[in-house]
Amino acid sequence: MTDLFTKLQTVAIPVDDQDRTKALLEDLGFHTTMDAELQPGFRWVELAFPDDGEGATLSLVTAGDGLPTGIDTGIRLLTTDARTAHALVSSKGLAVGELLDWGSAPLMFSFLDHDGNRFYVSENG
Repeated sequence: MTDLFTKLQTVAIPVDDQDRTKALLEDLGFHTTMDAELQPGFRWVELAFPDDGEGATLSLVTAGDGLPTGIDTGIRLLTTDARTAHALVSSKGLAVGELLDWGSAPLMFSFLDHDGNRFYVSENG
């Protein structure tokens, strides 16, 4: 059997205000790769890491009854310096968990965006 699926392209995140979350993610180092109204009333905002032209992206979609905010996205972001990332994310006024330093695992923490969506950050050395 050949590989049925070959890559993860994007993860959609429900938000109440696409512009606010887009600005936050750009401030945290993402860059916008697409921002378009695909059909009347349906805007697609896609962001990627600056040096990752072929990696997965985050897509910001407007929340609604069937797509609520305040989810655990399960998204794990990597950083080379978790202490600096923790301080930077904290400085944005977001709810940020404690920096976990367990010795047997990389430094890590989680944070909530403006809509209460949870992201995880782990140091990759």
